[in-house]
Amino acid sequence: MGKSNRKKNLKVSVLITNYNNEKYILECINSVKQQSYKNIEILVNDDNSADNSIEILKKLNNVKLIENKTVTKFYSVNHLLALKNLVKKSTGEIIFFLDGDDYFHLKKIEKIVNFFESNDDCKIVFDYPIYVYGNKYVFEKKKLKVFKSYWPYIHPTSCISMRKNVVNDLFNSISFGDYNNTWMDFRTCIYSNYILKNFIILEDNLTYYRQTNTHYSSNYKKYTISWWRKRLEAHEFFFDFARRNNIKIKKNLDVLVTKLINVFL
Repeated sequence: MGKSNRKKNLKVSVLITNYNNEKYILECINSVKQQSYKNIEILVNDDNSADNSIEILKKLNNVKLIENKTVTKFYSVNHLLALKNLVKKSTGEIIFFLDGDDYFHLKKIEKIVNFFESNDDCKIVFDYPIYVYGNKYVFEKKKLKVFKSYWPYIHPTSCISMRKNVVNDLFNSISFGDYNNTWMDFRTCIYSNYILKNFIILEDNLTYYRQTNTHYSSNYKKYTISWWRKRLEAHEFFFDFARRNNIKIKKNLDVLVTKLINVFL
């Protein structure tokens, strides 16, 4: 990484996606407003929430709200489109993504911006989540895979930050095909590992990643039918991604097992 001793006070844009998070959206936004780092703008995209999210958001100062009334039936597609729209309206040099039911450690932005300021070549920074199960907190660390796969550990979207000048290339590289259950976090981690390569994974747990019965991941509990189908789509996305970028990848046990199981579902 290219080191720099210059302190630049980089402007940060925190892009928040919201859908029916009335219980959590205030905690989410307050975790940004209370950051030790202050040069921040907050933009929120609401995907036509049916709860009181909009009423809550409209009362907040220093929050730019975008109300999106046109949504698809696929949450992952809506999420990606919302982030694209927020990026276009942002003015910061560093982009932080945050889902409306998650929240940041109060020194997260300061720590990551300091890293960007000191490492000019770094384009994307990932941190690790703290899983929130009600009042229980589980600190995630890098896991070893049961059998070798070609995709890396997938950091949740709220654990991803990047320089704005890389965002357009990211979106151009990951937005293709009808992969309606392949989320932004998976796409970004694949792009970073195989295309960008100028990224860093901080060994710090800086993002509170909430797990509830209404969280989208609850629809994909491990080894259920929906989980295996989602996993197959992820493999298909990756091979399509590799073909488009002339990356040679051999199918491995992970792919073969996933395909075989899907035959019998």
